[in-house]
Amino acid sequence: MSYQSFSFEIKENVACITLNQPDRGNPFDGNFCREFNQLSIDCDRNPEVRAVLITAAGRFFSVGGDIKTFLGDRDGLPRFIKSATADMHMGVSRFARADAPVVLAADALVTGGAVSMTAGADFVLAGPKAKFYAAFPGIGFSCDCGLSYFLPRRVGSRKASEFLLRNQTWDAETALQNGLVSEVVPAEDLNKAAFDLAKELADGPSYALGEIKRLLLDSYSSSLESQLEMESRALTRCTESDSTWEALNAVAKGEKVIFNKKQES
Repeated sequence: MSYQSFSFEIKENVACITLNQPDRGNPFDGNFCREFNQLSIDCDRNPEVRAVLITAAGRFFSVGGDIKTFLGDRDGLPRFIKSATADMHMGVSRFARADAPVVLAADALVTGGAVSMTAGADFVLAGPKAKFYAAFPGIGFSCDCGLSYFLPRRVGSRKASEFLLRNQTWDAETALQNGLVSEVVPAEDLNKAAFDLAKELADGPSYALGEIKRLLLDSYSSSLESQLEMESRALTRCTESDSTWEALNAVAKGEKVIFNKKQES
């Protein structure tokens, strides 16, 4: 499938997704949300995709919501928001619950919904020019795209409240200190470092990484006993994999473990 808001290719089992409307600042409009949802399906359904890398073209990572779209039809705006978030939120959920870990790399302004995308990623590499702007309160909006869910988990409830309610902007170092960013990387090394990390994850046990991702997502809403049972079930599913059995045998023999084969069972 071809995309208008994104470029998309699979390289060495890494799904490389690039926000690709630089002349517009990579805004979140209706088409962006529809295509993001479709990308989540394409990545989740393709066994060749074992990690996802999200980047952006242009001088902005994303300016966030497309204000020109919002102003086009005041009476129709509530319906548009309902429709756009339905698409976007389904994509957010699929990427979060899929096996493939998500790496995001940014070295520019990240605004509004793109901050949500950042908080939802499993790993975030930032260049020194990266800035993360809450934006939603600045136009009288509450947040979407999972920001109220993911941000407190990354930075804590106090920092999340400060960032959103005071409409803050964090530079790369502040975002690193607060836990939104995994690592700050020199600009000239960012793209390679991000792809190398995605490739490292793609070479891992994707089914097991997926189980861990889902356990972490559910851990805040589960009781201890429920979480223990889900851990037991997830671990049992891993033991049923041929790749796990082969890995156990390789370790026992002192051999190198290789997970990234043509297809895991």
